Amino acid sequence: MTVRQLSLPDLVAACVDLGVPGVGLWREPVRSYGVEAAAELVRDAGLTVTTLCRGGFLTATDPRERAAAIADNRRAVEEAAALGTRVLVLVSGGLPAGSKDLHGARERIADALADLGPYAEQHGVRLAIEPLHPMFASDRCVVSTLAQALDLAERFPAHQVGVTVDTYHLWWDDTAPAQIARAGAQHRIHTFQVADWTTPLPAGVLNGRGQLGDGVIDFRTWTHHVASAGYTGPIEVELFNETLWSRNGREVLRETAERFVAHVLA
Repeated sequence: MTVRQLSLPDLVAACVDLGVPGVGLWREPVRSYGVEAAAELVRDAGLTVTTLCRGGFLTATDPRERAAAIADNRRAVEEAAALGTRVLVLVSGGLPAGSKDLHGARERIADALADLGPYAEQHGVRLAIEPLHPMFASDRCVVSTLAQALDLAERFPAHQVGVTVDTYHLWWDDTAPAQIARAGAQHRIHTFQVADWTTPLPAGVLNGRGQLGDGVIDFRTWTHHVASAGYTGPIEVELFNETLWSRNGREVLRETAERFVAHVLA
């Protein structure tokens, strides 16, 4: 998503040229290209698919909408397995139209996970609940903190359901380091994502993720927290940014890799 202006073949080629060993993929471009064809493309290039994004949106109250969401998430699990990744990232969903019941929405997520967790396990895939910044609670994700994500995940085995740690969504929460340790102790950190927080936010706020080093997040500290919790998996850069998308994709990818080394790995 950081360089969504690149086609899938161009993305794979650029990653190979720059020595980027893995790529987190999104369902829409993968499905447009063809799931099996995308899997072959990435595999033949020697790359790893780190995660598939995204499943989720599990908070509907209408029975038909809930059934459709479960079916779509099952397909997402199957796509993740076909791509060879063990992690499907979940954005849980916002409040249904007219609802003000956050607790009820979270319980419907748990109900859905009771179905999806075992299905994912059958396919060798783990579900990673991603808490989103509270500004997205009404329309996109009622899970706003790592504690809330873990409270849901802990109802299920760790090899079925864990969490995503994303600096963009969690940097403001001074309880997050303790929750990272909690997640690590249970082997529930299924992926770690980084993006910077810059202001002012753009209209609509969704595409406000800053390039690494342009904002206020101390990535070294976050990397330390996650590593101290025992996480040794891939670190993904996930940037939604209209300015970056308007630039040459290869240049953005090169810049991002350089910023990653300077600000995340240092």
